Amino acid sequence: MGGTVPRDGYDVQFVTIHGHRRAYVKAGKGPVVLLLHGLGCDHTTWEPVIEALSRRYTVIAPDLLGHGQSDKPRADYTLGGFANGMRDLLTVLGIDKATVVGHSFGGGVAMQFAYQFPERTERLMLVASGGLGPEVSPGIRAISTPGFDQLMSVLTLPGIRHAGMAGLRALSSAPYKVTRDLDEVAAIYDTFKDRRARHAIRHVVRAVVDWQGQIVTMADRAYLTEEMPMWVVWGRDDRVIPVRHANAAARIAPNARVEVIPDAGHFPHKDHPVRFAHIVHEFIRTTAPAKYSRARFRALLKAGGNQASLQAVEDTA
Repeated sequence: MGGTVPRDGYDVQFVTIHGHRRAYVKAGKGPVVLLLHGLGCDHTTWEPVIEALSRRYTVIAPDLLGHGQSDKPRADYTLGGFANGMRDLLTVLGIDKATVVGHSFGGGVAMQFAYQFPERTERLMLVASGGLGPEVSPGIRAISTPGFDQLMSVLTLPGIRHAGMAGLRALSSAPYKVTRDLDEVAAIYDTFKDRRARHAIRHVVRAVVDWQGQIVTMADRAYLTEEMPMWVVWGRDDRVIPVRHANAAARIAPNARVEVIPDAGHFPHKDHPVRFAHIVHEFIRTTAPAKYSRARFRALLKAGGNQASLQAVEDTA
């Protein structure tokens, strides 16, 4: 079951999987690039770069379950659940493999997808990604606290919501780095008027964040990226997830390339869309797609990231 709804120059298409309607945009031809948005966002966060990328690639930009125009059921909102959903969406669309690009929470989904389905992942790009360290903004931690839904039910009343969004957007135009991303915060705030969206996002956050910060990281499995081309992109002025997490990625995944974009916040693909599209193209142009080997994957798992152990495992294979 499917359909299309015109939206800002792109057709938003729909497919029903496991009884839940999922929205996505598909544009262009060529190797597949799967774009995964962050918490509270949807595919429109990628609109500044979709056109440029679609000149060379088939771009798939879904609304994750619980977000945007996709259904918001009582469902599995864990990273594993989202990764399974992306596997199923690509399967229904007849797509076998993709370069997976994940922003913020979508970066966590991208990492989980690459971990669960390495045979379907050609490359992995993490953009201001979750899952690389514990720190996260207080606003995201607040979503997991008791009383969030009751507070939002008041703050999203029409008059209060409109005033709050206007204030956030006005602040975002101020010449201060700390207010750079508040226009995006305003858009996320607007989605909270939908009680189903609030519940979905709360379940998402509780699966990966507690009062101390992020509870799910890739640190213990980063050695598996040895066989996976990986590029980490961050905005130097990110106030949501600190840019130092990019350095953490370099430590735990030494083969990954790290690029920090000056004068960019938590949404570098929106702050500098031309440069970002160029980075994606360079990533694909200069790296060969990963080739999954069950024997190699087994050896990596047995060695647990220890190079000496890995050599010993391979010598006895």
